Amino acid sequence: MKYVVLLGDGMADWPLEALGGRTPLQAACKQNMDLIGRIGRCGLARTVPEGMTPGSDVANLSIMGYDPRRYYTGRAPLEAAAMRVPLGENEIAFRCNFVTVIDGIMDDYSAGHITSEEGAEIARSLKNVVPGGRIYPGVSYRNIVVLTACRDAVCTPPHDIMGKPISDHLPRGDDAHILIDIMERARPLLENHPVNRRRVSMGLKPANMIWLWGQGPAPSMPRFHDIYGLDGAVISAVDLLKGLGVYAGWRVIDVPGATGTIDTNYAGKVEAALRALGSVDIVYLHIEAPDEAAHSGDVEQKIRAIELFDERVVGPMISGLKRSGEPWRVLLLPDHPTPIKIRTHSTDPVPFAIAGSGIDADSVDVFDEISASRGGYGRVEGKDLIRMLIAG
Repeated sequence: MKYVVLLGDGMADWPLEALGGRTPLQAACKQNMDLIGRIGRCGLARTVPEGMTPGSDVANLSIMGYDPRRYYTGRAPLEAAAMRVPLGENEIAFRCNFVTVIDGIMDDYSAGHITSEEGAEIARSLKNVVPGGRIYPGVSYRNIVVLTACRDAVCTPPHDIMGKPISDHLPRGDDAHILIDIMERARPLLENHPVNRRRVSMGLKPANMIWLWGQGPAPSMPRFHDIYGLDGAVISAVDLLKGLGVYAGWRVIDVPGATGTIDTNYAGKVEAALRALGSVDIVYLHIEAPDEAAHSGDVEQKIRAIELFDERVVGPMISGLKRSGEPWRVLLLPDHPTPIKIRTHSTDPVPFAIAGSGIDADSVDVFDEISASRGGYGRVEGKDLIRMLIAG
Protein backbone atom coordinates (compact mmCIF):
# COMPACT_ATOMS: atom_id res chain seq x y z
CA MET A 1 0.00 0.00 0.00
CA LYS A 2 1.22 3.48 -0.93
CA TYR A 3 0.00 6.48 1.07
CA VAL A 4 -0.15 10.15 0.04
CA VAL A 5 -1.07 13.22 2.07
CA LEU A 6 -2.26 16.06 -0.18
CA LEU A 7 -2.27 19.26 1.85
CA GLY A 8 -3.50 22.67 0.65
CA ASP A 9 -2.22 25.02 3.33
CA GLY A 10 -4.94 27.26 4.80
CA MET A 11 -7.63 26.21 2.28
CA ALA A 12 -10.40 26.11 4.88
CA ASP A 13 -12.23 29.37 5.57
CA TRP A 14 -15.44 30.96 6.83
CA PRO A 15 -18.53 31.79 4.73
CA LEU A 16 -18.10 35.14 2.97
CA GLU A 17 -20.78 37.64 2.05
CA ALA A 18 -18.92 38.42 -1.17
CA LEU A 19 -19.33 34.76 -2.16
CA GLY A 20 -23.01 34.56 -1.35
CA GLY A 21 -22.42 32.92 2.02
CA ARG A 22 -20.04 30.32 0.60
CA THR A 23 -16.46 29.64 1.60
CA PRO A 24 -13.65 29.90 -1.00
CA LEU A 25 -13.46 26.10 -0.95
CA GLN A 26 -17.16 25.90 -1.81
CA ALA A 27 -16.87 28.59 -4.49
CA ALA A 28 -13.84 27.06 -6.22
CA CYS A 29 -14.09 24.72 -9.20
CA LYS A 30 -12.41 21.60 -7.80
CA GLN A 31 -13.67 18.47 -9.50
CA ASN A 32 -10.74 16.33 -8.35
CA MET A 33 -11.13 17.14 -4.66
CA ASP A 34 -14.86 16.59 -4.99
CA LEU A 35 -14.11 13.20 -6.54
CA ILE A 36 -12.01 12.23 -3.51
CA GLY A 37 -14.84 13.36 -1.25
CA ARG A 38 -17.29 11.29 -3.28
CA ILE A 39 -15.32 8.02 -3.48
CA GLY A 40 -13.90 8.31 0.04
CA ARG A 41 -14.98 9.11 3.57
CA CYS A 42 -15.00 12.60 5.03
CA GLY A 43 -14.89 14.22 8.44
CA LEU A 44 -13.62 17.16 10.45
CA ALA A 45 -10.25 17.09 12.22
CA ARG A 46 -9.04 19.28 15.05
CA THR A 47 -5.41 19.75 14.05
CA VAL A 48 -4.66 22.36 16.73
CA PRO A 49 -5.11 21.08 20.31
CA GLU A 50 -7.14 23.30 22.60
CA GLY A 51 -5.09 26.13 24.04
CA MET A 52 -2.33 25.96 21.41
CA THR A 53 -1.62 28.64 18.80
CA PRO A 54 -3.05 27.71 15.38
CA GLY A 55 0.21 27.78 13.45
CA SER A 56 1.21 25.63 10.50
CA ASP A 57 3.89 24.14 12.74
CA VAL A 58 1.44 22.79 15.32
CA ALA A 59 -1.12 21.72 12.70
CA ASN A 60 1.29 19.86 10.41
CA LEU A 61 3.05 18.20 13.34
CA SER A 62 -0.37 16.89 14.34
CA ILE A 63 -1.24 15.70 10.83
CA MET A 64 2.09 13.89 10.58
CA GLY A 65 0.99 11.78 13.54
CA TYR A 66 2.78 13.50 16.42
CA ASP A 67 0.98 14.93 19.44
CA PRO A 68 1.93 18.65 19.52
CA ARG A 69 1.40 18.80 23.28
CA ARG A 70 4.25 16.34 23.65
CA TYR A 71 6.66 17.23 20.84
CA TYR A 72 6.19 20.90 19.91
CA THR A 73 8.93 23.35 20.98
CA GLY A 74 8.49 26.15 18.43
CA ARG A 75 8.41 26.92 14.72
CA ALA A 76 11.92 28.26 14.23
CA PRO A 77 13.83 25.11 15.33
CA LEU A 78 11.92 23.13 12.69
CA GLU A 79 12.91 25.60 10.00
CA ALA A 80 16.48 25.57 11.32
CA ALA A 81 16.59 21.79 10.85
CA ALA A 82 15.52 22.16 7.21
CA MET A 83 18.34 24.64 6.68
CA ARG A 84 20.81 22.30 8.42
CA VAL A 85 21.41 24.92 11.13
CA PRO A 86 22.79 23.18 14.24
CA LEU A 87 21.30 24.06 17.64
CA GLY A 88 23.32 23.57 20.82
CA GLU A 89 21.85 22.67 24.19
CA ASN A 90 21.34 26.29 25.30
CA GLU A 91 20.60 27.78 21.91
CA ILE A 92 17.24 29.12 20.76
CA ALA A 93 16.24 29.50 17.12
CA PHE A 94 14.05 32.44 16.07
CA ARG A 95 12.22 32.98 12.79
CA CYS A 96 13.44 36.29 11.36
CA ASN A 97 10.99 37.77 8.85
CA PHE A 98 11.89 40.60 6.52
CA VAL A 99 8.82 42.85 6.82
CA THR A 100 7.56 46.20 5.58
CA VAL A 101 6.52 48.70 8.25
CA ILE A 102 4.98 52.03 7.19
CA ASP A 103 4.36 54.78 9.77
CA GLY A 104 4.55 52.24 12.58
CA ILE A 105 2.01 49.90 10.95
CA MET A 106 2.75 46.32 9.85
CA ASP A 107 2.12 46.72 6.13
CA ASP A 108 3.50 43.40 4.83
CA TYR A 109 4.77 40.37 6.76
CA SER A 110 6.78 39.25 3.69
CA ALA A 111 8.32 42.51 2.42
CA GLY A 112 6.39 42.05 -0.80
CA HIS A 113 7.56 38.42 -1.06
CA ILE A 114 11.13 39.54 -1.46
CA THR A 115 13.21 37.11 -3.51
CA SER A 116 15.52 34.60 -1.86
CA GLU A 117 18.50 36.19 -3.60
CA GLU A 118 17.62 39.65 -2.29
CA GLY A 119 16.96 38.23 1.17
CA ALA A 120 20.33 36.48 1.28
CA GLU A 121 22.11 39.70 0.31
CA ILE A 122 20.37 41.60 3.10
CA ALA A 123 20.96 38.84 5.67
CA ARG A 124 24.71 38.92 5.03
CA SER A 125 24.78 42.62 5.87
CA LEU A 126 23.07 42.02 9.25
CA LYS A 127 25.63 39.64 10.77
CA ASN A 128 27.11 42.38 12.97
CA VAL A 129 23.64 43.19 14.32
CA VAL A 130 23.04 39.65 15.61
CA PRO A 131 25.10 38.47 18.63
CA GLY A 132 27.52 35.87 17.33
CA GLY A 133 26.54 36.74 13.76
CA ARG A 134 24.22 33.71 13.52
CA ILE A 135 21.67 34.76 10.93
CA TYR A 136 20.87 32.29 8.18
CA PRO A 137 19.01 33.28 5.00
CA GLY A 138 16.12 31.04 3.97
CA VAL A 139 13.43 31.16 1.29
CA SER A 140 12.16 34.64 0.36
CA TYR A 141 11.37 36.62 3.54
CA ARG A 142 11.97 33.69 5.89
CA ASN A 143 15.28 33.60 7.81
CA ILE A 144 16.66 32.10 11.02
CA VAL A 145 18.49 33.80 13.89
CA VAL A 146 20.12 31.72 16.63
CA LEU A 147 20.67 33.21 20.10
CA THR A 148 22.03 31.76 23.34
CA ALA A 149 19.94 31.52 26.53
CA CYS A 150 17.16 33.83 25.32
CA ARG A 151 14.16 31.85 26.52
CA ASP A 152 11.95 34.36 28.32
CA ALA A 153 10.22 36.27 25.56
CA VAL A 154 6.72 36.23 24.11
CA CYS A 155 6.63 37.04 20.41
CA THR A 156 3.82 37.65 17.92
CA PRO A 157 3.76 36.32 14.33
CA PRO A 158 3.88 39.29 11.93
CA HIS A 159 1.10 37.86 9.74
CA ASP A 160 -1.19 38.13 12.77
CA ILE A 161 -0.82 41.93 12.99
CA MET A 162 -1.24 43.06 9.39
CA GLY A 163 -2.55 46.64 9.38
CA LYS A 164 -1.90 47.07 13.10
CA PRO A 165 0.63 49.20 15.04
CA ILE A 166 3.79 47.22 15.75
CA SER A 167 4.28 49.07 19.06
CA ASP A 168 1.42 47.06 20.55
CA HIS A 169 2.96 43.74 19.52
CA LEU A 170 6.69 43.96 20.19
CA PRO A 171 8.32 41.08 22.15
CA ARG A 172 7.48 40.89 25.86
CA GLY A 173 9.20 39.20 28.80
CA ASP A 174 12.52 39.39 30.65
CA ASP A 175 14.59 38.76 27.51
CA ALA A 176 12.47 40.90 25.20
CA HIS A 177 14.93 43.79 25.33
CA ILE A 178 17.53 41.63 23.56
CA LEU A 179 15.18 40.99 20.64
CA ILE A 180 13.92 44.57 20.41
CA ASP A 181 17.52 45.83 20.42
CA ILE A 182 18.42 43.57 17.48
CA MET A 183 15.31 44.64 15.56
CA GLU A 184 15.99 48.35 16.15
CA ARG A 185 19.71 48.14 15.33
CA ALA A 186 18.85 46.56 11.98
CA ARG A 187 16.57 49.42 10.91
CA PRO A 188 19.14 51.99 9.71
CA LEU A 189 21.06 49.31 7.81
CA LEU A 190 17.89 48.18 6.08
CA GLU A 191 16.71 51.71 5.32
CA ASN A 192 19.83 52.42 3.26
CA HIS A 193 20.48 48.96 1.88
CA PRO A 194 21.09 48.77 -1.91
CA VAL A 195 18.51 45.98 -2.24
CA ASN A 196 15.83 48.17 -0.70
CA ARG A 197 16.81 51.20 -2.76
CA ARG A 198 16.44 49.07 -5.90
CA ARG A 199 13.08 47.68 -4.75
CA VAL A 200 11.68 51.14 -3.97
CA SER A 201 12.84 52.44 -7.37
CA MET A 202 10.91 49.56 -8.97
CA GLY A 203 7.76 50.29 -6.99
CA LEU A 204 8.25 47.23 -4.74
CA LYS A 205 7.95 47.06 -0.97
CA PRO A 206 11.24 47.37 0.95
CA ALA A 207 12.42 45.00 3.69
CA ASN A 208 12.78 47.89 6.12
CA MET A 209 12.55 45.89 9.38
CA ILE A 210 13.22 42.44 10.75
CA TRP A 211 10.72 40.68 13.01
CA LEU A 212 11.77 37.95 15.44
CA TRP A 213 9.25 35.28 16.50
CA GLY A 214 8.44 31.54 16.56
CA GLN A 215 11.35 30.73 18.85
CA GLY A 216 12.25 27.45 20.51
CA PRO A 217 14.97 24.91 21.30
CA ALA A 218 15.55 21.76 19.26
CA PRO A 219 12.72 19.23 19.78
CA SER A 220 13.23 15.56 20.61
CA MET A 221 11.02 13.40 18.37
CA PRO A 222 10.98 9.68 17.57
CA ARG A 223 11.42 8.68 13.95
CA PHE A 224 8.19 8.15 12.03
CA HIS A 225 9.30 4.64 11.04
CA ASP A 226 9.74 3.67 14.69
CA ILE A 227 6.10 4.61 15.40
CA TYR A 228 4.30 3.57 12.22
CA GLY A 229 6.68 1.18 10.47
CA LEU A 230 6.69 3.26 7.28
CA ASP A 231 9.36 5.26 5.46
CA GLY A 232 8.30 8.68 4.22
CA ALA A 233 9.21 11.73 2.15
CA VAL A 234 8.08 15.35 2.30
CA ILE A 235 7.78 17.72 -0.65
CA SER A 236 7.32 21.41 0.12
CA ALA A 237 8.80 24.81 -0.67
CA VAL A 238 8.49 25.78 3.00
CA ASP A 239 11.35 25.14 5.43
CA LEU A 240 8.92 24.47 8.28
CA LEU A 241 7.60 21.36 6.51
CA LYS A 242 11.08 20.26 5.51
CA GLY A 243 12.21 20.58 9.13
CA LEU A 244 9.34 18.41 10.31
CA GLY A 245 10.50 15.85 7.75
CA VAL A 246 14.06 16.00 9.08
CA TYR A 247 12.96 15.33 12.65
CA ALA A 248 10.58 12.58 11.48
CA GLY A 249 13.45 10.86 9.66
CA TRP A 250 11.85 11.34 6.25
CA ARG A 251 13.53 12.11 2.94
CA VAL A 252 13.29 15.83 2.19
CA ILE A 253 12.85 16.31 -1.55
CA ASP A 254 13.73 19.69 -3.07
CA VAL A 255 11.91 20.51 -6.30
CA PRO A 256 13.38 23.19 -8.62
CA GLY A 257 10.94 26.06 -9.02
CA ALA A 258 9.02 25.30 -5.81
CA THR A 259 8.33 28.81 -4.50
CA GLY A 260 5.69 28.58 -1.76
CA THR A 261 3.48 30.94 -3.77
CA ILE A 262 0.85 30.57 -6.48
CA ASP A 263 3.51 30.31 -9.22
CA THR A 264 5.13 27.20 -7.74
CA ASN A 265 6.23 24.19 -9.82
CA TYR A 266 3.11 22.06 -9.39
CA ALA A 267 4.03 19.50 -12.05
CA GLY A 268 7.51 19.08 -10.62
CA LYS A 269 6.11 18.37 -7.17
CA VAL A 270 3.69 15.74 -8.47
CA GLU A 271 6.41 14.09 -10.55
CA ALA A 272 8.74 14.02 -7.54
CA ALA A 273 6.00 12.54 -5.33
CA LEU A 274 5.16 9.73 -7.75
CA ARG A 275 8.84 8.95 -8.23
CA ALA A 276 9.46 8.91 -4.47
CA LEU A 277 6.73 6.31 -3.97
CA GLY A 278 9.01 3.86 -5.72
CA SER A 279 11.25 3.83 -2.64
CA VAL A 280 9.13 5.09 0.29
CA ASP A 281 5.71 4.17 1.68
CA ILE A 282 4.19 7.61 2.29
CA VAL A 283 4.61 11.03 0.68
CA TYR A 284 3.50 14.31 2.24
CA LEU A 285 2.90 16.83 -0.56
CA HIS A 286 2.37 20.38 0.69
CA ILE A 287 1.16 23.43 -1.28
CA GLU A 288 1.44 26.82 0.43
CA ALA A 289 -0.37 29.14 -2.02
CA PRO A 290 -3.92 29.23 -0.53
CA ASP A 291 -2.52 30.30 2.84
CA GLU A 292 -0.43 33.10 1.34
CA ALA A 293 -3.46 34.46 -0.53
CA ALA A 294 -5.59 34.39 2.63
CA HIS A 295 -2.95 36.24 4.66
CA SER A 296 -3.09 38.94 1.98
CA GLY A 297 -6.89 39.09 2.25
CA ASP A 298 -7.26 38.29 -1.47
CA VAL A 299 -10.34 36.10 -1.90
CA GLU A 300 -10.03 35.79 -5.69
CA GLN A 301 -6.40 34.74 -5.39
CA LYS A 302 -7.31 32.20 -2.72
CA ILE A 303 -9.98 30.65 -4.93
CA ARG A 304 -7.50 30.53 -7.80
CA ALA A 305 -4.87 28.90 -5.55
CA ILE A 306 -7.40 26.23 -4.52
CA GLU A 307 -8.31 25.58 -8.14
CA LEU A 308 -4.65 25.26 -9.17
CA PHE A 309 -4.06 22.82 -6.31
CA ASP A 310 -7.01 20.77 -7.55
CA GLU A 311 -6.12 20.92 -11.25
CA ARG A 312 -2.35 20.58 -11.12
CA VAL A 313 -1.75 18.51 -7.99
CA VAL A 314 -4.78 16.51 -6.87
CA GLY A 315 -5.90 15.41 -10.34
CA PRO A 316 -2.47 14.41 -11.70
CA MET A 317 -1.59 12.72 -8.41
CA ILE A 318 -4.69 10.51 -8.47
CA SER A 319 -4.12 9.68 -12.14
CA GLY A 320 -0.52 8.72 -11.41
CA LEU A 321 -1.50 6.51 -8.50
CA LYS A 322 -4.07 4.73 -10.64
CA ARG A 323 -1.49 4.13 -13.39
CA SER A 324 0.97 2.63 -10.92
CA GLY A 325 -1.13 -0.51 -10.51
CA GLU A 326 -0.37 -0.60 -6.77
CA PRO A 327 -2.95 -0.21 -4.00
CA TRP A 328 -3.04 3.36 -2.66
CA ARG A 329 -4.77 5.66 -0.22
CA VAL A 330 -4.91 9.45 -0.12
CA LEU A 331 -5.55 11.82 2.77
CA LEU A 332 -6.75 15.22 1.50
CA LEU A 333 -7.02 18.25 3.77
CA PRO A 334 -5.83 21.74 4.75
CA ASP A 335 -3.68 22.05 7.87
CA HIS A 336 -5.78 24.84 9.43
CA PRO A 337 -8.29 27.46 8.29
CA THR A 338 -6.91 30.84 7.24
CA PRO A 339 -10.09 32.92 7.06
CA ILE A 340 -10.03 35.90 4.69
CA LYS A 341 -11.93 37.98 7.26
CA ILE A 342 -9.12 37.85 9.82
CA ARG A 343 -6.16 37.21 7.46
CA THR A 344 -4.59 34.78 9.92
CA HIS A 345 -5.09 31.22 11.17
CA SER A 346 -8.01 30.02 13.26
CA THR A 347 -8.48 26.98 15.49
CA ASP A 348 -11.61 25.67 13.73
CA PRO A 349 -11.54 22.00 12.69
CA VAL A 350 -10.65 21.33 9.06
CA PRO A 351 -12.39 19.13 6.47
CA PHE A 352 -10.58 15.96 5.44
CA ALA A 353 -11.21 12.99 3.19
CA ILE A 354 -9.55 9.59 2.96
CA ALA A 355 -10.00 7.67 -0.29
CA GLY A 356 -8.50 4.70 -2.07
CA SER A 357 -8.05 0.96 -1.60
CA GLY A 358 -10.31 -0.50 1.08
CA ILE A 359 -12.09 2.76 1.93
CA ASP A 360 -15.88 2.64 1.80
CA ALA A 361 -17.59 5.82 0.61
CA ASP A 362 -20.03 7.74 2.78
CA SER A 363 -22.86 9.95 1.54
CA VAL A 364 -20.74 13.09 0.97
CA ASP A 365 -20.40 14.02 -2.70
CA VAL A 366 -18.27 17.21 -2.57
CA PHE A 367 -15.27 18.34 -0.52
CA ASP A 368 -15.72 21.42 1.64
CA GLU A 369 -16.08 22.50 5.25
CA ILE A 370 -19.86 22.07 5.46
CA SER A 371 -20.16 18.79 3.56
CA ALA A 372 -17.32 17.19 5.51
CA SER A 373 -19.18 17.85 8.76
CA ARG A 374 -21.72 15.24 7.60
CA GLY A 375 -19.04 12.68 6.71
CA GLY A 376 -18.71 9.15 8.02
CA TYR A 377 -15.66 9.84 10.18
CA GLY A 378 -17.34 12.54 12.24
CA ARG A 379 -14.97 14.66 14.33
CA VAL A 380 -11.48 13.38 15.08
CA GLU A 381 -8.17 14.59 16.47
CA GLY A 382 -5.54 15.57 13.93
CA LYS A 383 -2.88 13.39 15.52
CA ASP A 384 -5.01 10.33 14.75
CA LEU A 385 -5.30 10.93 11.00
CA ILE A 386 -2.18 8.99 10.01
CA ARG A 387 -3.31 5.93 11.96
CA MET A 388 -6.72 6.20 10.30
CA LEU A 389 -5.10 6.46 6.87
CA ILE A 390 -3.01 3.34 7.51
CA ALA A 391 -5.79 1.34 9.18
CA GLY A 392 -8.38 2.22 6.53
